[in-house]
Amino acid sequence: MPRPNNPKHKSIIVVDDYATRDGKYANNTDAVSLSIGLAQWDNDENEISGKVFRRKNGTWIRSSEELPLHRILDLSILTISSFIISDTNNESNKASESLNEEIINQDNIHFIQEQLISDNVNLLPRIKELGRLIELFNNQE
Repeated sequence: MPRPNNPKHKSIIVVDDYATRDGKYANNTDAVSLSIGLAQWDNDENEISGKVFRRKNGTWIRSSEELPLHRILDLSILTISSFIISDTNNESNKASESLNEEIINQDNIHFIQEQLISDNVNLLPRIKELGRLIELFNNQE
């Protein structure tokens, strides 16, 4: 399903059939489209953001999330870092250098690793794709 035609976020590159690709929520999700485009909060139209367009009961949900690119990347870094930190074979309690993340609930840290294990069919291919794209990006001249 395509995203709405008149949002303040102006899409440049989209995934309009995201509902069929939404990991374990595929075909049963309110997230119907992903977009990288001009941010809705920037009237000068030079700030890029990512947005998840959501739809429920036939109407677009106003709370569709829009994030600046650096926050999307920081969430990706934190996600991968949390998988590394939660690995019981990892002796470090830090993985990234830029975010200075910290464990604030040691009792529940195992849930992160359990999520990676239980949903590895959806998560591991995405992590590998992210790694492949980062390598491709790093090899550009």
